[in-house]
Amino acid sequence: MRRSSTPRARLRQCTHGETAQPACGDRTRPTRGRLRPATRLWNRWGLTGVVALVVACAAPPGPVGDAKPGGGPVPATGTTTWDALAATRDAPPTIRHGTLRQDEFTISLRDGPLLIKVTPLVQSVIRLAAPDTYERLHALAESRGAELAAMVAEDSPTLFLVSFFSYQPDTPFQPDDLQLENQGRRLRARAVLPLTPGWGAQRLTQQEVQNAVYAFPADIDLDLPLTVRYGWAESDAWNQILSRLRIERAKVRAREGG
Repeated sequence: MRRSSTPRARLRQCTHGETAQPACGDRTRPTRGRLRPATRLWNRWGLTGVVALVVACAAPPGPVGDAKPGGGPVPATGTTTWDALAATRDAPPTIRHGTLRQDEFTISLRDGPLLIKVTPLVQSVIRLAAPDTYERLHALAESRGAELAAMVAEDSPTLFLVSFFSYQPDTPFQPDDLQLENQGRRLRARAVLPLTPGWGAQRLTQQEVQNAVYAFPADIDLDLPLTVRYGWAESDAWNQILSRLRIERAKVRAREGG
């Protein structure tokens, strides 16, 4: 068919379906046959290539570093992370504390104007104390234990915190007079490490307190009855304390199990 050269004829041809021709005023490239990006990707790589590309783009980046033999990759920070994991694995288990106050596992006895208090610093006992009490007594045992062990030439002596208190002025006390009886043996301290500066004077003003840590033999069994003696005074209050410790220990184990 011969095309008309007039604008009206060209308009008439465009309205009768010949819209794909540039002569109808469309100076751009025709859209028929143009491939969309997804279609070009499909024709070039096919289904397998497209799936592989999607999976690769969606996968999270792997860790950086060399491969660990028999396992996953080693972090790029070297062995620091593995050392931290090993330290966590080898760390001691978290201590579950009890609720006891120090006076609830302390042996007290009176000798005239003197009040003597004896507190074991053994882990099996102090771990039943309330957390703040445990931390204070544990720190005391840790800070003085090595020095006392060297003094008695024994690895793990049994440590006690001993306090002398006076209700009257100018009251003398004798640190070496304190004795323990356990398993049928009467024992004296093998070493004494003062904690307060006035200990050496061995004399107390009214309401003054002097403290020291005593080291006794390591084979003292605190699961058995214990008697404390000073001068003519003695106390077997540890028998009642043992019952209290057993009850508190059962409570701690129940909480651990829960």
